[in-house]
Amino acid sequence: MAYRLFEGKEHASIYQQYRFTPPSGLKDIIIQYLDQKKGQPHVLAVDLGCGTGQHTRLIAPHFKEVVGIDISDFQLEEARTVPGYANITYRKGTAEELPFEDGTVDLLTAASAAHWFDPTRFLLEADRVLKPRGCMALLGFTDSNIRLNYKNCGEKLNHIYQEVKVLLQPYTSNPVAASESKLEDLYSAIPFPDKERIESFQCKSMISVRTLVGFISSWSMYNSYKRKDPQGAEDMLAKIQKRFLDEMGATSVDTEIEREWEYFCILASKPQ
Repeated sequence: MAYRLFEGKEHASIYQQYRFTPPSGLKDIIIQYLDQKKGQPHVLAVDLGCGTGQHTRLIAPHFKEVVGIDISDFQLEEARTVPGYANITYRKGTAEELPFEDGTVDLLTAASAAHWFDPTRFLLEADRVLKPRGCMALLGFTDSNIRLNYKNCGEKLNHIYQEVKVLLQPYTSNPVAASESKLEDLYSAIPFPDKERIESFQCKSMISVRTLVGFISSWSMYNSYKRKDPQGAEDMLAKIQKRFLDEMGATSVDTEIEREWEYFCILASKPQ
């Protein structure tokens, strides 16, 4: 089943602007895992549910060719606007029907996307297209552990952030809940004996209030709410932004907050 929650042109633009690129340190772990399990050469990587290409571009320097796959024409259109990556191509498609010959892919990745896949069909395709000892890396972040810090008002900012999540809870889909569980069911279903989990990869960065509110506007549950009540959704964002700034004693949306969060990653290698 291909969920179609990120297909609008406006949402694709928001996704490109405000979605966070996965940490390069976690990318390094994935490449080291591929080196250990399969070794060189690294010819073809396929980034599934690539969206606007943040993770696709991150892994590109390590492969001769990288293909980003997504169901949304608008997401792919945004991805193609980013210059400087001659070895990346983007194709429309799904994780359940991959346009590759048997045993041709070195690495399959999915960043904050695998919870949207049909697990049975995806794993059959992964087994088909991966080379012997080829690898998959399924990563994501757990939004429940995000922490915001700014001077002495971090707890108040975190409270506002959690209020937004509670407000949007009725619009949260089952796949998003699966992501919050760190894809436990999908991990159990992977048929390869050689598999492991990274439960927590800690990250920290500075982001502006503008970017934080933009990130909220990229959520699937926010966009489900927006489809039902466009004006209500816009008003909610404006109110949340004002509350953040008021608590911080700031006037500019470019004021920066420290953001702490954690990623998880599933790694698996196809048998010889």
